[in-house]
Parts: sequence; structure tokens; C-alpha cells
Amino acid sequence: MKQPMTKWALFPLCVLAAGLSVTGVLPITVARQAPATGAWTTLFEGKTLDGWNQLGNANWRIVDNYVEATSGSGFLVTPRSYTNFHLKLEFWTNGDANSGIFIRSTNPNEIGTASAYEVNIFDKRPDPAYRTGGIVNVASPKVHVDAAGKWNTYEITADGIHFLVKMNGVVTADANDAKFSSGHIALQYGAGTVRFRSVQIQTF
Repeated sequence: MKQPMTKWALFPLCVLAAGLSVTGVLPITVARQAPATGAWTTLFEGKTLDGWNQLGNANWRIVDNYVEATSGSGFLVTPRSYTNFHLKLEFWTNGDANSGIFIRSTNPNEIGTASAYEVNIFDKRPDPAYRTGGIVNVASPKVHVDAAGKWNTYEITADGIHFLVKMNGVVTADANDAKFSSGHIALQYGAGTVRFRSVQIQTF
């Protein structure tokens, strides 16, 4: 006849059920969770500049499904401020272009690297330390990539003090910096021919 289990025979099973080893150590593994993300929001759909504030005198105009500027200087600025986000967009420039994506701009009426992070688009920057693909004054580009003459993609992630930039799917900047925690997004026109399209953001 099968004998019933005693309370001492049941003890190891109770220990295992409680997640304990016989030495009393908790075998718990804590995994870092990825930030929860929401739906993508389109900031520029290619038909209108509604939802953007224009700063400066750049001659922004809609052509086909993109916005283009060829003279003057200035920015397209989001009315809203953003903290942690994924930003993706497409851009086209000619060889003499000077442009950039400013993020966490703390002063939407005065955009610059003194009050924002600039993910640069400037193939011929006189000081190439922060040329196309880099974050000005924060991270030099890991690879040398020219933007001129073709459509390119930027994927920019701002997560607390961590910043990750991918250009055409290749990581060009990966750095930490704590100067600016939140702010507006601005698309820059500085020189040459600059075009933007398919600007989208996902906050978390």
C-alpha cells in the first residue's frame, strides 16, 4: 500500500514552490523592460505645414510629397514639446546643403545648439568632427556617410540621457548627455537645397 508523504517529505517541494533553494537563496532574475511605446504620429504628411511654426525667413514650400527650402534661413518647429521618443524622417540635400534636426529645443523662438541637441546634416562642415550623422558637441559620427544627392532616413531615439541615431539603418551616433531633458523638434534650413518628408514620432 502506498504510504502518505510526511510533512518532512513535503518540505523540499514547498521550498521549490516558494522559489527558494535549499541554501535559502532566491533564484530571481530581473530583466530590464523596454520602454512602452504608443502609436506613431505623423508630424508632416507631405501636403501642408499645418502643425508647424515657421521661424526665420527660409522659403519653405510644398513640392509633390515633401517640403523644400532653397534660400533664406530658418526652421520648422513643432508647437509641442517632447521628452522621450523615437523620431523618423526622410531627407534630401544637395552637396552644399547645411541642415539638421534639432531635438529637445528648450526655446522654440531661438533654436540653436546652446539650447537643443542637433543631429547634423552637413556633409561639408568645415570642422568635420560633428558632420552629417553626428550630434553636435555630443557625439562624432561613428561612420562617414554623405547625404547629398539621394533620399536618406534618420531614426533618432531620445530616452532619458541616452541618444541613438541611425542613418539609412546604420548607427552613426550612440551617446549619453544630460543637458536638455525636454523640448521642441525643429527642422533646419541653412544653405543649399533641403527637403524633408514622412516625419513621424512615437513617444514613450
